[in-house]
Amino acid sequence: MLVAAGVATGLATWFAGAPGSTWVFAGHAIAGGSLALVLVVKLRRVLPRLAPASAAALGLVTLVLVSGLVWSDAGSVAIGGYSLLVWHGALGAVLAALVLVHALTRAKPPRRRDLADRRQFLAAAAVGAAALAAWQVQRPLQRALGLRGAERRFTGSYDAGSFTGNDFPSTSWVSDRPRPRATPLAVTGRVRRELTLGPAELDRADELTATLDCTGGFSSTQRWRGVRLARLLDEAGVRSGAAHVRVISRTGYRWSFGLDDARGLLLATHVGDEPLAHGHGAPCRLVAPGRRGFQWVKWVERIEVHDDPDPGAPASTVLSSFSAAGRGAA
Repeated sequence: MLVAAGVATGLATWFAGAPGSTWVFAGHAIAGGSLALVLVVKLRRVLPRLAPASAAALGLVTLVLVSGLVWSDAGSVAIGGYSLLVWHGALGAVLAALVLVHALTRAKPPRRRDLADRRQFLAAAAVGAAALAAWQVQRPLQRALGLRGAERRFTGSYDAGSFTGNDFPSTSWVSDRPRPRATPLAVTGRVRRELTLGPAELDRADELTATLDCTGGFSSTQRWRGVRLARLLDEAGVRSGAAHVRVISRTGYRWSFGLDDARGLLLATHVGDEPLAHGHGAPCRLVAPGRRGFQWVKWVERIEVHDDPDPGAPASTVLSSFSAAGRGAA
């Protein structure tokens, strides 16, 4: 159950970018802390008869826990070109798969007395309370010891190149790598008047200061300039009944937003006082405050207004890297 809670909250952190979702990260930390405590208790029982397969499982659990702890305390650490946070997520996925197989083949259904036993309840409450206390003292302890973990954002991300124009990390979900090309932007779908705008027409001097927070473990606060999506939607005229806006990249990568949320977004052509670099999505990229970086669509080519949400958007973030444009074809 603790592994399942860790996986569920870990996946939820990918979509939690607003300060109001801090509880998701707290839940993930408490689940991890509880798992570590339960592991100690379990080891006291099974250590004398630990089989090779169990020892391997113990090593995997330890790696998952240690990688998360080191990332949250020591700072932005990378191994093999990937941040320790990415390794933590990958190892957690492997652990979840192995625990699921084990549960399907070996686990016994809980008995009534397992759920109603007072000792079990008190033990679970003690573990949860200890994990909560550890999470509460972590930041103060980090500050007292001068650890870099005290500087991280509530999402766990570390600052990288804030207010430096294009001088912040350039990453793509999976591996989109289109060639540089100045393409016009189209606004289509459930609108009264379709628009086609060149790159120069998108710099309307609308500005927004927002933090790009990447699930890979870095965050960067910048002053973005371009055109508010609300302005383009008003110019096109949204038809009655339309409720969702799809922001689509040249690679096929896309994400969908509710109409009201979309009005608060910005299509950026500049970062700081610099034209947006190709690696950051030129000629324009989406700026979506309070959302994680993979929802900040780059190389935006089309805005589509629809009546319904877009359930295929998550799949597009993977499949786009296999498209001709995503692979860098001419």
